[in-house]
Amino acid sequence: MEQTFGKLIRQARKDKGYSQRQLAALLKVDFTYLSKLENDRADYAPKEDVIRGLARNLGIDEEELIFLAGRIPQHYENFLKQNNKEITALFRRLQENPSFAKKIFDAAQETE
Repeated sequence: MEQTFGKLIRQARKDKGYSQRQLAALLKVDFTYLSKLENDRADYAPKEDVIRGLARNLGIDEEELIFLAGRIPQHYENFLKQNNKEITALFRRLQENPSFAKKIFDAAQETE
C-alpha cells in the first residue's frame, strides 16, 4: 500500500501516543485541520513550518516529510531556480527511465 503524507503522520501520532487534539495544540492548528491532513483531504499541502512541526513532534525526518507532502524545502528553491532547465531534464529522465532513476537513488543513499 502506498505511503501517503496523511497515513504516515496518523501512524506516527498514534505511535507517539498523541490524540489529534494534543498534537494540534502543540502545532497551534485546529484539530479538524489535522484530521483533514491525516485523511489526505486538505485542500492544499500544509505550510513548511507546520510540516516541520509535525516532523519534530513525531520523530520523522523533516525534509522527507516536506517532500511527501508535495512541497519542496525552501532552502532548495534558489538552487532549483538557478538550474531550472537541468532540473526539468533530470526529472523527465528519472520518470522515463526507471533504471536510471534507481542508479541515482542508490547513489543518493550511499552519500547519507
